[in-house]
Amino acid sequence: MARKKEWREGEMILTFELKKIDIPNETPLMQEWLGVEKPILTEWEKHIFDKTYNKGIKKIQYWSEENLKMQFISPILELSNILDSDTFVSFFDRSLEGDYEGYHLSVKADFVIGSGLLDFMKDPYFHFQEYKPQKNPSGDPMAQILEAFLIAQVQNNNGKPLYGCEIVGGQWRFITMQDKTYCVSKHFDCTDREDLLQIIAILRKFKDILETRLLI
Repeated sequence: MARKKEWREGEMILTFELKKIDIPNETPLMQEWLGVEKPILTEWEKHIFDKTYNKGIKKIQYWSEENLKMQFISPILELSNILDSDTFVSFFDRSLEGDYEGYHLSVKADFVIGSGLLDFMKDPYFHFQEYKPQKNPSGDPMAQILEAFLIAQVQNNNGKPLYGCEIVGGQWRFITMQDKTYCVSKHFDCTDREDLLQIIAILRKFKDILETRLLI
């Protein structure tokens, strides 16, 4: 069984015969996911949003990976209502591994959501990778998401689509995958107030997709 520690996105496309679609809204999955209106926040949510947003526009380019995660990404995930519920579980820094087409794949997801209970995850459906201001030349977050997707396809074994998000500094991109075809959204700039509201709307939409389609 071949093992490889660090994949690049193009290498994964060639090795596993993946198909990449870069045009947003090109697939029905992406059309549905991104086609949501900005959320109406409660007064408490507005307070958290404003505090997080103002902190981000001043400091995001200087934060370490952990500061980015704890001071910005975590509050946004909280506002998106996808951290935990009675129907799904979520974990930070979750290791995933499995065998796919003759390769042993292993990756640590910065954040993952799936079916399960308490500290047990059964089927992962959302994978999230984040990095500090610029893409790390020794690590490719998109390749890591694809690696997590392929592991999840084997583990879940149900043919259902997978969803994910890549963050490099202030730039967010959303990813869907069905079989061997994956679609990548345009960039959303979290230092832009309207984009950040749209990011929250997209993450809330995933929760709806998860609970009404993936978990049943």
